[in-house]
Amino acid sequence: MNDTLRTTTYALILVVAAGWLLHVGKGIFVPIVLSVLLVYVIDGLARLFTRVPGAGPRLPGQLRYALSIVLIGVIIIYVARMLIASLNNVVALAPQYETSLLNAIQAAAQRLGIEDAPTWATLRRDLLAQISLQRAIGTTFASVSAIAGSLVVIFLYGAFLLLEKRSFAAKIDGVSRDPDRVARLRRIIADVNGKIGTYLALKTVVSVVQGLVAWAVMAYFDLQFAPFWAVLIGLLNFVPYVGTVLSIFFPVAFATMQFGDLGTVITLLAALSAGQFVIGFFLDPWLMGSSLNLSPFVILVSITVWGALWGIPGAFLAVPITACMAMVFAEFDATRPVAVLLSRNGEVAAPP
Repeated sequence: MNDTLRTTTYALILVVAAGWLLHVGKGIFVPIVLSVLLVYVIDGLARLFTRVPGAGPRLPGQLRYALSIVLIGVIIIYVARMLIASLNNVVALAPQYETSLLNAIQAAAQRLGIEDAPTWATLRRDLLAQISLQRAIGTTFASVSAIAGSLVVIFLYGAFLLLEKRSFAAKIDGVSRDPDRVARLRRIIADVNGKIGTYLALKTVVSVVQGLVAWAVMAYFDLQFAPFWAVLIGLLNFVPYVGTVLSIFFPVAFATMQFGDLGTVITLLAALSAGQFVIGFFLDPWLMGSSLNLSPFVILVSITVWGALWGIPGAFLAVPITACMAMVFAEFDATRPVAVLLSRNGEVAAPP
């Protein structure tokens, strides 16, 4: 009993120390983990280029990787330009949005039987008095600069990881002189690579479908900046459950400012929710749980934990990190019970 208590105490101390280290060093660890996922995406795209009819199988490996990097760079540039254009348009149309939002608030106040309908004067006095516009603009530019700097670091890490990939197999062979140990390590790495690659492929396909469906709905309602909202919805799909809710909230909140008509806003909310609910709460978790063998409850908890440690990047990285931990835990007798608890149905492949 004393040995069990001592082991449990040491384990808790180790978990707390690791959590503190991850939180304090998130500026170092987050770009590294993101660069690893970037390499997964580049490698997956390079394999997809081999399936292009005709010239695909004959493309040299270096050219396929170069095309993958160029494609990712073009997508990032397109999203950045679209974001800048959307922000400029929002600033230009701000007076129109203020009028529509005020009309919607006053209409809601009348329906609720509130005698004194709010005006912009009262809203600014009660809600906006403590908001500093200069501070908000400064924070926004600082955030954009930080993101741009992080992207440079992530791409730099990813480039070096791609160079290291060529000698990675030789390094694994040199880890140990025991052939069984090397074979086991190779199998673990192959298992992690296969499942994480499958997860990213499934999430990307579902995210694209979800973004296209949402874009069609928003375009039908003539919602402004529909392509931007569709991209945002696709990205938020990588955060299960919470991302689904936010992907509905943001465009509906913007529709409230644009239309100023609660009937139109409610109809748009219902139309977006119909597709988002099915994909976000049933299809997406089922596919993700099946590909990584993770319990939906564990997925939700992992988002909370990693989000608390690393913020928004932690929410996006929670599922891949937790899946890797579960696969590694399953390989050792001492940690195998933890892998069983993390699994979807309690079935974990036994190590050979």
